[in-house]
Amino acid sequence: MSSPSDFHTQRAARLARLKLELADFEEKFSRSSGPGGQHVNKVSTAVMLRHVPSGAAVTVQDTRSQSMNRQLAWTRLLDAIEEQRRAERAARRSEIEKKRRQNSKRPRGVKERILEGKKRRAQIKKNRAKDW
Repeated sequence: MSSPSDFHTQRAARLARLKLELADFEEKFSRSSGPGGQHVNKVSTAVMLRHVPSGAAVTVQDTRSQSMNRQLAWTRLLDAIEEQRRAERAARRSEIEKKRRQNSKRPRGVKERILEGKKRRAQIKKNRAKDW
């Protein structure tokens, strides 16, 4: 991974781009599970990072190093927030497009075809009627 100073500047840039505040995040450390022996059992290397306003959270315990897990957690959480926002934008866009299609007038040719079908159907029903 990158050096800690690079990581902090990249994180700050991403937070600014996403218009997020550092204070909106909650970071907790706990003991990891899995391989790592005595080190894992004694040191809090697992990182649980949560964005409080959106409720998005990630837990990372991939490495034996707390700083590496911390970098991974920040990267994954910011990726998840970006993806969530991208999905929201796409949903809004598709909703607007749907409304636009629903509100658009039918072309003249389509209207004529519909009316022709109705006239044909009316004629079929009229032919069924008994002559009085």
